[in-house]
Amino acid sequence: MTGVLAVACGPPGVGKTTVAEAAVDSLDAELLRTDVVRKELFPEPTYTDEEIARTYRELFDRAGALLAGGESVVLDGTFRRRGQRAAAARLAAERGASFRLLRVECDPAVARERIRRREGDASDADVAVYEQLREEFESVTCEHTVIDNSGSRAASRRQVAAALE
Repeated sequence: MTGVLAVACGPPGVGKTTVAEAAVDSLDAELLRTDVVRKELFPEPTYTDEEIARTYRELFDRAGALLAGGESVVLDGTFRRRGQRAAAARLAAERGASFRLLRVECDPAVARERIRRREGDASDADVAVYEQLREEFESVTCEHTVIDNSGSRAASRRQVAAALE
């Protein structure tokens, strides 16, 4: 039995976690979030390149162990670099799992408002970080599905379910 490795990627505030949670439900999968893993490794993160690299290595190690056991896994993180997305695809291939990339987008005004309203979330990203990462996000050139998360949760869940059928 092989699992699925799904990645919900995009800038902060676009609703990656909402999409990732819908994917978890659709796939009966485990959820791993970069924001949570980072805080476990670095209780007061400074977001250096080394911290980011170590966070993704740990994320992939955990995902690999779950996939090796035949489980499905959903990764929730910006995955702003093509190399990070390619590493996830390689991990899936190495473990014999299917790979699905969900590029989460939403109207910038909606993303900014969501970030301003956040409370108690693992993410430290504010609107300035959103703007920076939105600009730095490398285009997705591999096979993927765009999930427009500008509307309701129900609409997003329907898009995710269709993408993962």
